[in-house]
Formats: sequence, C-alpha cells, structure tokens
Amino acid sequence: MSQLYDKRLAMIGSPYVQPTLKDVVRGIEKESLRIVAAGELAKTRHPTCLGSALTNPYITTDYSEALLEFITPPCSGLDELLGILDSIHRFTYQCLDQEMLWTASMPCILRGDQDIPVARYGGSNIGQMKTVYRLGLGHRYGRAMQSISGIHYNFSMGDSFWKAYQKTMANRDTLQSFKNNQYLALIRNFRRYTWLLVYLFGASPALCKSFIGDRQHELEPFDENTLFKEGATALRMGDLGYQSSAQENLEICYNTLPTYISSLKSLLTQQHPSYQSMGTKDKDGNWLQLTTTLLQIENEFYSSIRPKQPTRSGEAPIRALQERGIKYVEVRVLDVNPYLPLGIDKTQIRFLDMFLLYCLLEESPELSPLEFHQNQANLAAVVNHGRDETLKLGQGPLSRTMKNWAGEIMTHLKPIAALLDSNEGSDDYTSALNQQSEKLENSRLTPSGQIIEDMRAEGIPWFHFAMNKSLSHADYFLHRPLPAGDAECFQRAAIDSLAEKQRIEAADTLGFDAFLEQYYRQYQAIVGIGNP
Repeated sequence: MSQLYDKRLAMIGSPYVQPTLKDVVRGIEKESLRIVAAGELAKTRHPTCLGSALTNPYITTDYSEALLEFITPPCSGLDELLGILDSIHRFTYQCLDQEMLWTASMPCILRGDQDIPVARYGGSNIGQMKTVYRLGLGHRYGRAMQSISGIHYNFSMGDSFWKAYQKTMANRDTLQSFKNNQYLALIRNFRRYTWLLVYLFGASPALCKSFIGDRQHELEPFDENTLFKEGATALRMGDLGYQSSAQENLEICYNTLPTYISSLKSLLTQQHPSYQSMGTKDKDGNWLQLTTTLLQIENEFYSSIRPKQPTRSGEAPIRALQERGIKYVEVRVLDVNPYLPLGIDKTQIRFLDMFLLYCLLEESPELSPLEFHQNQANLAAVVNHGRDETLKLGQGPLSRTMKNWAGEIMTHLKPIAALLDSNEGSDDYTSALNQQSEKLENSRLTPSGQIIEDMRAEGIPWFHFAMNKSLSHADYFLHRPLPAGDAECFQRAAIDSLAEKQRIEAADTLGFDAFLEQYYRQYQAIVGIGNP
C-alpha cells in the first residue's frame, strides 16, 4: 500500500468528504439472447410490444435482433437499481411469445453466421448507421462473436464528492478538469487490476462447439458437444470472444484526456488494408460497412473500461468527451452470472464499488506502451488459467503469483469497506469483501469453478447446464408478473418510442451518404489536442 493511498484514504475518511461517498451513481446495461424452446436463437424480429430498439430508453438490441439489451437509468440506490432491472425482465417476459432469455454470456446453439439476424433500427439515417455498423462487425469479425452477452456497469461519483475531494487535495483546476484526470487515473489502475474482476466473476469457462465452427482453437473437449479450459474463468474475454487480429496490437493512451482522444481518433481515421479491399458497398450498392478505417466508430474498440460522456443527437463520443469531459466510466468485463436471475447482484455491485474506489485512490502513474501490453498479457493469463493456483502475473520487471497479488489488493480494500459500511450503518461492504476473499482460497467458489463442478456432478454438457438455468429464471420471472401500474409505465415507454422513431425518420433531410459524410467530419475537426 503506497503512502499516497494512505493519505487519500485519510482524506475521504474525513468528516468533510466521507458523507459524500454515498453519492455514487450507478447504471447497468445487461444483454440476453432471445431463444426458442429448443435452445436455439430466436429468428423473430424485435417484439413490437417492446417498442423501438432505436428509441426505447429501457429495452434495445445490441448486435442481433435476438440480442436484447436492458438499460437502467442512473440510480443512486442499489434497491432502486436492481428493482428497475428486475422490472424490465418481468415486463419483457410478459411480451415474449413462446420464447425466453438465455442466461449465460456464451451463446446458445448457433447454426453459422447466416443464422444470426443483424439488428434493424428503421429507415432513419441514425437507424441505418446503427445497422450498417453491425453489418460491418459481422464482415470484419464474424457474427458469432457478436452474439456473446455481457453486463456493463456504469459508475460515477457525484459532484458533492468531487468538490469536497478536490478541496481537500487543494487542487486548483476547474472541477471538470479535476474529474477528467481522476477518472483517467482510475481507468489506468483498472487496466492494471482488471484480471482480479475476471477471476472473481468470470462465468464462461465452457461453451458450445457450435460457437467455434471451423475456427482454430486451443480448447479441450468436455464431452462431444462442449469445449472448455480446465482453469479458465471468462472465455468471453479471450481470443474467442471480444478480440480481433486487427486490434491485437492497438495502443490507446489513458494518460490525459487529450491523448486518449487523439489516440482513439487515429484509429478512427487510419485506413486498414483488408477493410479497404472489402469496400463500403458491394457491386449492387448494398452497404457492407460504414468505413474502411481500422475502427468504424468508437464502440468498435474492445476495451475493458471506457470513459463516457452522454452524446447528443448525431454527436460522436470522442467529440462529446472533448466538449464536456468525462461524466462516468463504463466497466465492460463482466460476464452474465447464470446462477443469478438478473445476472448480477448486490454483493457483486458492492465489491465493484470498492474496487473502483481503490483504483481511484491508489497511486496511478502513467501507462507506458510496455505496461499497456503487460496488462493485456495478465488479463489473458487469468482468462485462460485463472483457477491455476500456481499462475504468475507480470508486475513491472518482476512476476508474482496471482493469488498473492490478489490477496494484497483485498487487504487494501478493507479500509474502503469500513468507510462505506460506516456511511450505511451496516457491514454489507465488509461482508461482500469477505465473500470474494474466500474465492482466493478456493477457486471452486468462483462462478467459473462452480459451473465446471456442476457440469461434472450432474454429468451434463454446458448447453444443458445453461438451458436448465434459463428455464429456471424464466419460471422465476413469469410467476412474478408486474403490477398493472408498473407494466403500464413500460407499455407507455414502448408506445412513445415507436412514435419517436417515426418522428426521427420524418425529420431526416439528408441522404444517408451525406449524413455519414457529415458525421465523420467530426473526427477531422478534432485537432490540436496533443499527441498520443
């Protein structure tokens, strides 16, 4: 534990700052595939009763028409946050016709890319852009990879905290500049320690053979239909998941906001030979991808965490960051836990809060290119071998066992847990920390360890394990229909979203080609902000 960390702990534990630790704002984006009773991907269009995937604030789609994404509004209380997520699930089940939600990150039975319908968002320019972007992802990386589900956790501290913390630190920057630098410090440390979250919460140690198809892999057979790795934690985060050969050597600079924007801009404007040879349209004029650059848009960069600022209509994310700074961070490494109806629970969220505060408070030197790639290697090691008790990770010029390093971080989290418990008048954070610490002593307590243990104990392949959990969770939600008033709120949101989609389509005045040209001019306008 660094002296700086001790000093900052004392700062946030002061009577002036500690009460503001309650002002955490959280949001969840949770993905789930729609499936039919046989456990295969649903081929139906996005249900009309769920509204427009383009404009419904609660329910949209991710890559595929079948890949639902549930979005909570920003919430300060855990009961409110998980209550809304629960209500979205219950409303959705009231709308599904002989379908249910797949309750694991790795997908159900797939029959090849042609079997995975790309999401459609209507005829507006922004709707077409979202669809063509997804078509491009399919051509670049294959559609199977895009059928993987995950949970994104959005986290921010309230301005009351930032103002008190900044004053205690005697910092004289503008409040937004202070927040930008602090959030980037958090992000740098998050990338150093991401592997711990993957070990503790990874829940994808196995998958269906149908996901692999004819691709090369290094997985082991569990049975004739299941592939796995003995010590794996989250194959979703590995070579078979959100990865690409075009991106494997990319470096993004998180040292300052200008250099982050500049390094991301370079990937958005740099041509890629294979994408150039593909072109943006086929010989019949049908769109294949938005651009021939390394990234079509910012979201194509598969990062474990992102700095975020809500965008306005037609605004590029890095333009929003340049204009208004960082508002929150989006954690993107979380698997859907198949043991939990919502895929996540209060215990996990409390640990995430402690972990993110630790990343904020601990000393966070600038990331060098060497450390950037070392962090990537550590993450890959835990993804593939995290439950191997002898696993070693790189820490600068040295190596140490993952278990020893993880135990050290857990020790550092104890005073944060105590501060948060003091605010809440409970021991919930300490209890959450203790539950995760137990996983270091026994890897079978991790979700990935439990899954393999249960598959072996029941003598079933991964598909049947995930299908059984999906059926159980479907029953859980179907037997708890929403009260009429709550259901009416979601119905109204769905109806309003359909009307808003029509309004957007009617308001378009530019052709799609001209719209894209105007959109991409934003990247060219981002100049004079430093070098990566």
